[in-house]
Amino acid sequence: MSRLEPKPYCFEYERIVEFAETDMAGIVHFSNFYRYMEMTEHAFFRSLGHGVHERIGDVSVGWPRVQASCDFFKPIRFEDRINIRLTIQEIRRRSLRCLYYFFKETESDDVLVASGRVVTASVRLDRNNGEIVSIEIPPELREKLKAAQESQHL
Repeated sequence: MSRLEPKPYCFEYERIVEFAETDMAGIVHFSNFYRYMEMTEHAFFRSLGHGVHERIGDVSVGWPRVQASCDFFKPIRFEDRINIRLTIQEIRRRSLRCLYYFFKETESDDVLVASGRVVTASVRLDRNNGEIVSIEIPPELREKLKAAQESQHL
């Protein structure tokens, strides 16, 4: 994946890097960027009044990842303050593609340190037999996702 240039975003999530998230060089371990994307996604869904695993009507809905990638441009370290910005790239019938931009906050400016992309599928979870079946995004949630996506263009 080539470097993603920041686009207008619809959700921001901030955090301070913890010591346990760093490697021997004191740099955030690459695997944590995937956790940060997931944390941001969960906070985004909560901001819409939903969860990533919830019951909507008679259906238990979940959002497993079907694709994830991340490009790294600059290191971030223990106690750096980072801002993760989520952009909805595409809402399909049964999936959602989001872009993530990671910024390190500095006194003078925010510096882009990484970008990522995650594709999630809308699925029905059958609690009786454990089966996972792809479903269309529930209409109530689709409307909220579209409204969030449209707010990116303000």
